[in-house]
Amino acid sequence: MSDRTQLAIGNSTFSVTRLTKRVMQVAISSALTAFAAFVILMLNNVLTARSGFSQGFDAWYAFIRRSDILGTIALTAMVTVLFVYWQRDRERR
Repeated sequence: MSDRTQLAIGNSTFSVTRLTKRVMQVAISSALTAFAAFVILMLNNVLTARSGFSQGFDAWYAFIRRSDILGTIALTAMVTVLFVYWQRDRERR
């Protein structure tokens, strides 16, 4: 069995190792989670406070720079990716 697989990003596909594919999926999932937090914090700051986008960005930046937040984001993404692959492999049997 080949240790290479296809990674699809946008309209492009790349032949990569399975480990690289999983690492990229975790990184993309983490970035999407950080973006979701950005949208939530930005909208909350703009809609409820008398501040603008810059203070919303500052609040998000202070939040996202915390190591416990980054660790939680990365751990959640890793567990999710590994669970999906584990579940898919069990369905094949």
